[in-house]
Amino acid sequence: MNKILSLDPIVQALIATIFTWSITALGAALVYFFKKINKTLMDGMLGFAGGVMIAASFFSLISPAIDMSLSLGLIPWLVVFIGFFLGGVLLFIGDKVYDIYLKRNPVKGNLTPHENMKRCFMLISSITLHNIPEGMAVGVAFGSVVYGIEGATLAAAWTLALGIGLQNFPEGTAVSMPLRREGFSLNKSFFLGQLSGIVEPIAGVIGAILVIKIRVLLPFLLSFAAGAMIYVVVEELIPESQTNKKKDLMALFTLIGFSVMMILDIALG
Repeated sequence: MNKILSLDPIVQALIATIFTWSITALGAALVYFFKKINKTLMDGMLGFAGGVMIAASFFSLISPAIDMSLSLGLIPWLVVFIGFFLGGVLLFIGDKVYDIYLKRNPVKGNLTPHENMKRCFMLISSITLHNIPEGMAVGVAFGSVVYGIEGATLAAAWTLALGIGLQNFPEGTAVSMPLRREGFSLNKSFFLGQLSGIVEPIAGVIGAILVIKIRVLLPFLLSFAAGAMIYVVVEELIPESQTNKKKDLMALFTLIGFSVMMILDIALG
């Protein structure tokens, strides 16, 4: 572990996002062991991951962005607002474009093999799309360590990677299990499930390079990544977890997730 921590931040960002990708693959691998995953377990994991990501958005991204804005002589509230809002708006626009595509290409019952493939492609692409800002969030967190900002530490960056990795586990399963139901082979279902997370190492390295080479972008990118993550939590993770009959228990999982991430960030950061 000490060897890893002594590596260049860009290399660490690559390793961390390979880790988050591997968790996606681990979730996809459940297709080999279960025909059906317990809904309460999956919803609990989504709620927990949502809490982790909310805490990570503030303690690992927004708080360091404020400190960095001050050190660069920028207006903290304006920088954080612009970055945060644009991060959420980007995913909002992506969702609207996706909705328009669905309206123009409706999926109906009694699907042909071609339509099956189209629906599966949309499932994979939608999850892959929101993995990009997650990977970039990890990369930005590692890149920001170079500047020695308060709150921007390797511990915080690795904790963020852990939180995103937890969130990726049910995503891998959410792709591979439906594919298996559509008649795909076990191997192909697993392959396509883990493939949805492959963009994270790419986005992670790009995010780390950007903040290291262009320092003034750092507070914007940190808050941008936070906005994107909060959008994913509010739009997807928490609403999905609340479809469970035990809504109060799912809310408790979200609180536990937030508390765990908060404790790790404060204690290790």
